[in-house]
Amino acid sequence: MISIIIPAHNERQNLSKLLPSLLANTSKVDVEVIVVLSCDSEDDAENLISESSNINFIKCERKGRAVQMNTGASLASGSILVFLHADVKPPESFLKDIEFTLKDDYEAGFFSYRFDKRSFWLDINASFTAKDGIFTGGGDQCQFFTRELFEEYDGYKEDLEIMEDFEMIDRIEKNNIPYHIIKTPVTVSARKYEENSWLKVSLINGYVFLLYKLGA
Repeated sequence: MISIIIPAHNERQNLSKLLPSLLANTSKVDVEVIVVLSCDSEDDAENLISESSNINFIKCERKGRAVQMNTGASLASGSILVFLHADVKPPESFLKDIEFTLKDDYEAGFFSYRFDKRSFWLDINASFTAKDGIFTGGGDQCQFFTRELFEEYDGYKEDLEIMEDFEMIDRIEKNNIPYHIIKTPVTVSARKYEENSWLKVSLINGYVFLLYKLGA
């Protein structure tokens, strides 16, 4: 079984688009979907899907995206754990892509991505995600792991408020665990760039990434 774990905070609008598409793509596959709502979510996202579906909603008791994802993983039944952000749309082939990757002796991986809006600068940002480097491996790239590996590494570090996704990949890379970047892209929302500007978001991202690499 594949367990898709979606951490969410006030994401009703995005979940209303994502969950029906997941139901359509997972109808013939042994899959469960676990939506882990933040402890202070204020919308009623859990009412989006009927109780008869294979989508479960959980309210997290503590704050933090790492906490949400670890909580979902602890309740998951699958031997493959997939972590998908609510504003990321996976391609139709993503479950098969994940299965094929893990059958090729990889234990982890993630997808390249493209934005749902096209621009020269956003295309440059997205181009980095298809290559193995210091800027790849973030949560928007839909990380996935074998359960065995995820539990061996004790999941995401819950003392990190952000950058927990990069830290997880860094640990795997430092221990020479094989992982694969799937070139079929997921589609990522460009909303933060539209609301703030490409330059502002890129500068903030670069600053935070530098602090993380310096050990903050």
